[in-house]
Amino acid sequence: MENEKNKEEKSKKSWTDFFLVPLVLVFLLMLGGSVVGELLCLLRRVFLPEVTPFWEIFDMYFTFTGIWIVTLLYLVLTKKNKPILKALGTKMKGNNIKLLFLGFLIGFGTNAICILAAWLHGDIYLYYDSFPVIKMLALFIVVFIQSSAEELLCRGVLYQRLRKGYKHPAVAIIGNAVLFSALHLGNPGVTPLALINIVVVGIMFSLMTYYFDSIWCAMAAHAAWNYNQNIIFGLPNSGAVSPVSILKLDATTAVDSFAYNVGFGVEGTVFACVILVAGSLIIWLIGHKKGMKPTEVMINS
Repeated sequence: MENEKNKEEKSKKSWTDFFLVPLVLVFLLMLGGSVVGELLCLLRRVFLPEVTPFWEIFDMYFTFTGIWIVTLLYLVLTKKNKPILKALGTKMKGNNIKLLFLGFLIGFGTNAICILAAWLHGDIYLYYDSFPVIKMLALFIVVFIQSSAEELLCRGVLYQRLRKGYKHPAVAIIGNAVLFSALHLGNPGVTPLALINIVVVGIMFSLMTYYFDSIWCAMAAHAAWNYNQNIIFGLPNSGAVSPVSILKLDATTAVDSFAYNVGFGVEGTVFACVILVAGSLIIWLIGHKKGMKPTEVMINS
């Protein structure tokens, strides 16, 4: 009887579970994190005042450290949201090295397929620029910080709060993906198709979190996608082009097609949409076939 009573208490919803509340919370965490991130970059410039293209792109990604700091502090200090911290650690069975590397493989692989299609179709011309190893490693770290910070907000905070507030997992899976897309509304070169694709990739990352029980997998896939197209191939990452990359795009010869969008890169194309939908379906099919169930850290807390 006592266990049933405890389960009933845990299942009770409050007004803070209404979807607009966690939505506003995520926006506030993002804004607060952005302020802290800018302050960290200012501090970096005090000790390393050098102004170069490398530091320009480094700072762009490094500012997302502020989101990690603000969000973790908020989760630690608020009783309702503290269980989300468990989703970031090994409490979730899929948060392991195997699925971390699977995420990297999915991110690099899906993005590489999109770039290959654009290259084979003659939409882009790439040439070798340089490979400064230390700088490439440093950029990999900050790209991972940026990508994982977005996952922390969307597949961490918002996803878990929506799982707590709504019975069907589709609300959390689709709901956080829509917010993820909304975060890119102000990006240069964004189009309606690009926003749809960002919703789809958000759903794919959410399915990793749900069926693989692993936000680590989603973080790795997100980071690998961004690093591959922006730092390795020198293509726009959600509209933003890195001044430092291993390969460079000859922008004067780039053309729009089913596989490439001049303003937004491969992410704004029909081909990318097909690849991302296929990836999402494969994850869904694997999850259903194996009967994978996530560790519901908010529901069971």
